[in-house]
Amino acid sequence: MTEEKQELEETQEEKQELELEEIDDPAVLRRELEEAKAKAKEYLDQWKRAAADFANYKRRNEQEREEVIKFANAMLITRILPILDDFERAFQTMPDGLRGLTWIDGIALIERKLHAILEQEGLTTIKAVGEQFDPRVHEAVIQEESAEHEEGQIIAELQKGYKLHDRVLRPALVKVAK
Repeated sequence: MTEEKQELEETQEEKQELELEEIDDPAVLRRELEEAKAKAKEYLDQWKRAAADFANYKRRNEQEREEVIKFANAMLITRILPILDDFERAFQTMPDGLRGLTWIDGIALIERKLHAILEQEGLTTIKAVGEQFDPRVHEAVIQEESAEHEEGQIIAELQKGYKLHDRVLRPALVKVAK
């Protein structure tokens, strides 16, 4: 058994001597250096891609956060729009004898304040009467033959439409000439 052990030790010593000879060989060293450089370049490229992906992720995340903040009140504003419609209808149908009363002026002030607050939040009305019909912002409820208006022109607005930061919150309900 000692002979086997001695042979095994001699084989290991020979391997070590060969490895030492290979280390001294310049061609082997150059090849290993090129392999190490290639690996380093590959790792650097992967790191750059990961850094770019992370930067894109951060930018997308920030944009989405800004969108959420910008439109967070959209549902609440949508629920308030019928109140604006009610104010408008009330003022349109008000008898002339009531228009000069101070409490009516108070209600008109409340309506103007509500409009001002909603405008500060980014709410704008969609122009309708006299404009060309645009299916992105108008909803045609009635089409009427008219010689006075060109085809596709909006004759009347039945319900105001609103945008919130250039996004249609509620399309304008309109009567269109044909």
